[in-house]
Amino acid sequence: MPAISQRMHLVLLTGWTVLWFLIVEPHGGFSWHYLRTGGELIYQGSSGDGTGGLNLYAHHPELQMGPISFLTAGLFNPFPEATGQFLAAALMSALGLVIVVLAGRSAAHHFLGTGTNHQRLRQRVLIAGLAFIPMWIEVAVRFGHLDDVLALFFTALAVRAVTRGNAALTGAFLALAMDSKPTALAFVPLLLALPRDRWLKAGLWCAGLVAVAWLPFFLGDAQSFAAAKFAIPNQPASALRWLGADDPETPGWVRPAQFGLGLVLGGLAVWRGRWAAVVLLGANARIVLDPSVYTYYTASVLLGTLLWDVIGQRRLVPWWSWLALLILYGSVFAVPDDSARGLIRLAFVAVSTAYVLLWPVRERGDRGGRRGRRRPPAHTDEGPAEDATGPGGWPGPAPTTPWAGPPAAR
Repeated sequence: MPAISQRMHLVLLTGWTVLWFLIVEPHGGFSWHYLRTGGELIYQGSSGDGTGGLNLYAHHPELQMGPISFLTAGLFNPFPEATGQFLAAALMSALGLVIVVLAGRSAAHHFLGTGTNHQRLRQRVLIAGLAFIPMWIEVAVRFGHLDDVLALFFTALAVRAVTRGNAALTGAFLALAMDSKPTALAFVPLLLALPRDRWLKAGLWCAGLVAVAWLPFFLGDAQSFAAAKFAIPNQPASALRWLGADDPETPGWVRPAQFGLGLVLGGLAVWRGRWAAVVLLGANARIVLDPSVYTYYTASVLLGTLLWDVIGQRRLVPWWSWLALLILYGSVFAVPDDSARGLIRLAFVAVSTAYVLLWPVRERGDRGGRRGRRRPPAHTDEGPAEDATGPGGWPGPAPTTPWAGPPAAR
């Protein structure tokens, strides 16, 4: 593959994002009305009919987004509805491009000093990003799910903070992810990827900001807990059907099981020295146990494969990102049978989970006290040894500066 400059790299990804935005936007905003309604209600306070403000979740359990998402959505309400939706979709699309850049910078910092070839790393980010962007546009533009967008964006920022060993920012960004959408709880094992002496600080930041965002609603109206029991239909194409759950609506055990499975798998990944798989495993736990099969769910899986492909392994071709796109999204159009699609989802989760947890990887150095920071080998098929970090942390030739030392927790 020919060498790609940093500028060309960004131009290609930006053009790809704009292309998908232009294709999808005229028919987008399928779920934006939920965010617009929530954005109006959360700013009502004591005015209106009393169903807004801190009473929002008690009276509208169908609004399953977090308070940060509604506070952000409300910023677009002063605009006419169509204009606000367009501006929100444009912003959310841009955040997808930022996430790809963050993934590249996180990988560059993670591999700093390991002899990684910066050209191959940049190519890997580009190829994985080309798979990620279409699914990002699905969640950001076609559905307009600002809650998922913010949760995944803050999770990408948390990953960046992990690679820099910053406990406070890691905890804060994971909290903001959960404050945007509760399903981000499955990504909390990223805290364990930090050095052990920073777990407490990161955990306190995380717990504190989650409490600040959510407690006022539950203390203001005890009926807010009803939102946690909101049920949706159990679709024929869900993997749940293959697991024996034939209930017409969400079984009561599903939500706790999703969170529990995500936390266990994420913790196991960190213990195995494969912390870059935490987001993929958390997303897998969601789609395999969720009664619904909306295509935008796949965006969280694609963020997981993006991080795994560029940080968790060093192959030039990030094939897990493309497998996820073709299998999970492609099957929606290519496989007409609902039951078969459910089996495909189940198979993808089983195979990808087993791969990232069990497939042998070459490690370097002692894991003791460094759990969660897998060290790549000093000599691989990456090509000539070059430092992976360029200006600003993006993959490229590294400047010689006194502060460009090894990443934290090495």
